[in-house]
Amino acid sequence: MKRVTIYIFIFSIILSGLVSCDIDRFPETEISDGNYWNSESDLELAANYFYTTLPGLTSGDIGQLAWGASAYNNKSPNSISDGSRVAPTSDDAYGYSNIFQTNNLIEKASEVVENGVEQEVADWYVAEAKFFRAWYYFEKLKRYGGVPIITQTLDIEDEEVYKERSSRDEVLDLIYEDLDFAIDKLREDKDVDYGRISKTAALAFKSRVALFEETRSKFHNYGDADKHLKLAKEAAEEVINSGVYAIYSTPETGSDGRKLNDAYFNLFQEEGERNAENIIVRIYGEDDSNQISSTPVQRYLEGDVGPTNNFVQNYLMVDGLPIEKSSLFKKPTSSMTHAEFFEGRDPRMDFSILKRGDEHISTSDYTVPSPTNERTGYGIRKYANKTFWARQRSYIDRPVLRYAEVLLNFIEAKYELEGEVSDDDLDATINVLRARLPEVNTGTASSPKYEALPALSNSFVNSNGLKMRDEIRRERLVELAFEGFEYWDLIRWKTAETEMSKSLKGVYLFSELIENGWSASAKVDEKNYIIMQDASLRSFNPDRDYLWPIPTNEIAKNPKIEQNPGW
Repeated sequence: MKRVTIYIFIFSIILSGLVSCDIDRFPETEISDGNYWNSESDLELAANYFYTTLPGLTSGDIGQLAWGASAYNNKSPNSISDGSRVAPTSDDAYGYSNIFQTNNLIEKASEVVENGVEQEVADWYVAEAKFFRAWYYFEKLKRYGGVPIITQTLDIEDEEVYKERSSRDEVLDLIYEDLDFAIDKLREDKDVDYGRISKTAALAFKSRVALFEETRSKFHNYGDADKHLKLAKEAAEEVINSGVYAIYSTPETGSDGRKLNDAYFNLFQEEGERNAENIIVRIYGEDDSNQISSTPVQRYLEGDVGPTNNFVQNYLMVDGLPIEKSSLFKKPTSSMTHAEFFEGRDPRMDFSILKRGDEHISTSDYTVPSPTNERTGYGIRKYANKTFWARQRSYIDRPVLRYAEVLLNFIEAKYELEGEVSDDDLDATINVLRARLPEVNTGTASSPKYEALPALSNSFVNSNGLKMRDEIRRERLVELAFEGFEYWDLIRWKTAETEMSKSLKGVYLFSELIENGWSASAKVDEKNYIIMQDASLRSFNPDRDYLWPIPTNEIAKNPKIEQNPGW
């Protein structure tokens, strides 16, 4: 099934080069757009282009991990993260070329119907186009707020090209309208090839959109938060009740009786590509002879960004308590090893961040962080693969929307809507994610004691002086670590002004690191954690930075466009 879809996608890449600028002519074939729309295959080929625009594993995609506070750019501080950016002259994120392509397919579908294709079939691809139009407008909404709404193909001379910005609510109305059409007209999961958008995939994305706007409006104090809360909860609940998706798990028991399960790690390896958890994926291929494209993702992750201790401190100890409350947490000392810092933690820390003994490069497994490649002292383990590291070509697909996110969307929406959640709600969501994790040794090598991360419950939260909102958010951060969510979560929670103004810190400066090339004079804080960027060099202006600047060229071309406040 995957191979068939891959061949379809190969043609989509060809199409992407043909239609990205001028839809009126196909440069390589000189076939006019007017002669193209004749069959279902024409619609499918046109729709396939949109899949090539899904978030991937390029250097640019990886670089976005450094926008917030969870990762540091190893080459130079990130201007979005530290508040030093200025309004750009241009920005691809503001462009409308992809929206133009969706509008073109929507309009031209009627010609295909006139040529004998059934309306139901044409609607499948119109629904895909509307799904992606919603996707593109959501990306703009997150960054800029309200933007001009264009729902038809336009020539440069058309007055509609120079529209004023629509309101935030108007953009959201279009997004919901497009997604509702997609939910109604798209095919069921069982009827689509691997990688194509289905009804429930559109529902899952709707839960993402609504949760973002619900929390943003609630904590930024504007709009109708309850409206979006209900939409987020209902969309996520419908996906859950559909029974189509499930958390990927491969439970095993070791000879010592230990519960083993590396499914979380394998979600980001070839072994975990075809599973019931991945709802939307960016497909890369299978191997050199059967590829769509490839990416040296591990090289990007190693050389471009490194996790910060600001983020790593979110990982609980295996007793379910934060490090500042748990008796299991061993305060680091110079004599401790880098690997010992991982002991007794939520297994997702092991699966997400490199430690001694992990598969790493073609010549050796991981030992200690490199002061050149892992400047924070932490390396991202997701997508680490010896074979692909050696080739500098990875074909591991990127999970863009996982069922785990849907569960987290539901529990957060319900909490924010009702101010509480039941233990049954927690058992159906967060505790499903925890149940797939392996047990952790909290004893010694000679006298092991294996424990599992406990279930989250109201009594656990109350008896340990925790806050349910904090624990729901923590679970989201660690479950979706380094998947592109953290920055936008800080934006919608209105916590960016706090978290992104702090010093970005790396690992504790262990003697082991100094013995392996790290500078003994590295700048550290009072607890001996490496300072990557001091707070004095970082800022987040809450009156400006929660929205991005409109590119100045766009304002120059269209005086009706007003710049966002503070820019």
